[in-house]
Amino acid sequence: MNPQILLFIIKLVLGGIAAFLAIFVMSKTRDASWMFLVAGFLFSYASIVIDLMAELGIISVDAVLVFGMPLISLLSAIIPSVMFITAFIIKLAKKR
Repeated sequence: MNPQILLFIIKLVLGGIAAFLAIFVMSKTRDASWMFLVAGFLFSYASIVIDLMAELGIISVDAVLVFGMPLISLLSAIIPSVMFITAFIIKLAKKR
């Protein structure tokens, strides 16, 4: 078995658990900062799935390039971080 595929399987299992627990927490609380944290975990899991499909050749991520980088890969890297940053900013703003 390819070690990189094994790594993707581990990421998918652990990411799936994190995404499930994030959705479970979201059902318990409706705070905006928690919603963005949940969205960050869900987008992070989606990013892993997209990377796996690209690695297996199911999808082509090189179709649209932005500044020489694949758009799908760029968005996969940026969106989860933006969600986490937004969650922390909202949480910090509420403390004041």
